[in-house]
Amino acid sequence: MAIRVLLYGLGPIGAAVARQVASRKGFQIVGAVDIDRAKIGLDLGQVIGLDKKLRIPVTNDALGAIKAGKPDVAVLCTSSSLKKVMPQIEQVLSKRVAIVSTTEELSYPVGKNRALAKKIDALAKKAKVAVVGTGVNPGFAMDALPITLTGICERVDSIRVDRVQDARTRRLPFQQKIGSGLTKEQFAAKVKDGSVRHVGLAESVQMIADSMGWKLDKVTDVIQPKIAEQAVASDLIAVDPGYVCGIIQDGIGYSKGKPVITLHMEAYLGAPESFDAVTVEGHPRVTSKVAGGLHGDVATASITVNSIPKILRVAPGLRTMADMPIPSWFGGK
Repeated sequence: MAIRVLLYGLGPIGAAVARQVASRKGFQIVGAVDIDRAKIGLDLGQVIGLDKKLRIPVTNDALGAIKAGKPDVAVLCTSSSLKKVMPQIEQVLSKRVAIVSTTEELSYPVGKNRALAKKIDALAKKAKVAVVGTGVNPGFAMDALPITLTGICERVDSIRVDRVQDARTRRLPFQQKIGSGLTKEQFAAKVKDGSVRHVGLAESVQMIADSMGWKLDKVTDVIQPKIAEQAVASDLIAVDPGYVCGIIQDGIGYSKGKPVITLHMEAYLGAPESFDAVTVEGHPRVTSKVAGGLHGDVATASITVNSIPKILRVAPGLRTMADMPIPSWFGGK
């Protein structure tokens, strides 16, 4: 029997998720929700760029869509902020529907989000369903993948992950989120107000540490601009020399004063090589490199879709990618 799916949020990632769900066996789309007035009332197929109708009208009434569609799982792709999506999560859980979300702060809630996470866990257990936050990063490249690679080690001393991306291949919101086209002063201001940064490094550091059984003294998250040395452009943004073409960000976890987890990310227009690399120092020493890198948008949509059947197999409550079944491609039967 096909898994009944409600799509909640139809921005670039939500639309990519919807296209995959619509094209694969084993899934049935039973509802689509978005707050964009330009999308409300339109057929979902039109909204996500298909050349056919799906006979699912987009609505802004989430509770009504859940009541009418009776989904097994809601895929929530609306915001990076856990605080902002909390009312939506509460809505869905009130109807006893499992959730797979791309909300970065839900991947492994830390700091101020711990209280919200505790509430979500309680609501999910009451509803007898599970909730998980996932994506390529956080969710896989800089947490689930290195954690999995340590499974063959008898000793782990430290973990380093390097993620370098040529942002010219990414969607416009991502290129803007890494500060492309800004001056150094504008970049600094946006880092300060939180609008320029990769969300999730602190969450990934803590997920790795807890999986290793390491107690961290502190976690740092340092952001710097990548300055264009020559003119560079994507199809969406042009950057002159001396302006910001992207971001360099390091999340580091310290134990007994020493860095034991280092997550280094560079995302900028014109990076000469894209790759994802993991180095586990220990016995044995493990190194892994994905040449060309994991495509952020495609991978995020894919791991979200592939987590839909997995969320129905785990115990109720707030889950993480560290305690979910290993993600795998799902093509139905």
